[in-house]
Amino acid sequence: MKLNRYLFFSALVAALGGLLFGFDTAVISGTTDWLREGFVAQITTALAPHLTWVSAERLGSFMQGFTVASALLGTIVGAVAVGKPADRYGRREVLFALAVLFLITSVGCALAWSWASFVIFRFIGGLAVGGASVVSPMYIAEISPARYRGRLVAITQFNIVLGILLAYFSNYLIGSLNLGPATCRWMFGVMALPSAAFFALLFFTPQSPRWLVAQKRPEEAVDVLVRCGEEPAAAQAMVREIQESLASGSEPAAEPFFCRKYLKPILLAVAIAMFNQLSGINAVIYYTMHIFKMAGYDSVDALWQSVIIGFTNLVFTMAAMTVIDRFGRRKLMLVGSVGYILSLLVAAYSFYSGTGGKLLLGALVVFIASHAFGQGAVIWVFISEIFPNRVRARGQALGSFTHWIMAALISWTFPLIADVSGGHAFLFYALCMVGQLLWVILVMPETKGITLEEIQHRLGIH
Repeated sequence: MKLNRYLFFSALVAALGGLLFGFDTAVISGTTDWLREGFVAQITTALAPHLTWVSAERLGSFMQGFTVASALLGTIVGAVAVGKPADRYGRREVLFALAVLFLITSVGCALAWSWASFVIFRFIGGLAVGGASVVSPMYIAEISPARYRGRLVAITQFNIVLGILLAYFSNYLIGSLNLGPATCRWMFGVMALPSAAFFALLFFTPQSPRWLVAQKRPEEAVDVLVRCGEEPAAAQAMVREIQESLASGSEPAAEPFFCRKYLKPILLAVAIAMFNQLSGINAVIYYTMHIFKMAGYDSVDALWQSVIIGFTNLVFTMAAMTVIDRFGRRKLMLVGSVGYILSLLVAAYSFYSGTGGKLLLGALVVFIASHAFGQGAVIWVFISEIFPNRVRARGQALGSFTHWIMAALISWTFPLIADVSGGHAFLFYALCMVGQLLWVILVMPETKGITLEEIQHRLGIH
């Protein structure tokens, strides 16, 4: 079966949630100095008289970390809260709501008038990012045939890294215009355009066929599958298979999730999500400019180095997309784990030895390439595959919740650790990636080329 144009279009539109996810995540990297000198300085000055037991510098680092992590606190809530609405109202309707939240955060952060208002609007953006990290890959997985599922779900990751690159490049262009105090406000505001486009394009996409079956609408599910390229007989057979997988449980909302039956996929989702952030990826993405300034680059050069990192991320994500369904998820994770360990050790050495500069840039290029080819390409595909139909939304939410709570911890603590030594942080991340390598070798199952229902059986869920 050839890849159907309507199927590809629908997957691409849903994956725009990933593009906004990436843009919103990375755009703040170009504004950390502005935040610290402006909003963070204001709140630090207000709190300092009441917190005399901590130095102003340490308090500033703590509040900077909290301000950056405020969006990640929203992602935790968004990832947890989106599962039930996705089951009740449908994946597409939830994507509409997320598009509106992305629009609100872009305009709100651009017009923020105080530290509190900025944090609130970043939190709203986090709700959208957390929700998109659950619903976009889940929707694509549910409309995709098994032979294309890895590549189509990986479009979400491609769009995430494209969004990161666009944020870095947008920050560089805006930073080069010398717009004065309004510079960073423009960096946030430009996201309003793709947010509006995402909302408009969703009108041309279908409901998830698996959600339609769960809602007792099998005829509509067959129609969607046919429009996505399946032969009518094959579409009807797929609907019957979905009905059988749902029949072994109750209605999705009433099906118990935290129980022995789902222990294997729960542990797998939690593990891959934790390791994803213990690599330090979000510290690098959120503080790219800060890291390069620590290594001796000026502001504009640091913004340009961020573009190089974002471009590397995009190139290696594209490479992973072309082979994820041929080589499988485990092989990509193995290659990525080894690359993580080597590059993080070199990054740590660059700080300990004081060489910094090009050695650090080279280490971070290899690091981001390893992430893009391994964890970055695999995580959302893998989590979207390992849970049965009736609990997939909640399983995806659990994986995203774990991912984002770890991201918040890493992003919040990085400025505090980096004030002491950037090398300490990178060495810790390298040790964590040794743990990931062992997990991939000893525990992680392969899911390439297998229907979602067959994966369920292989994990012992009946």
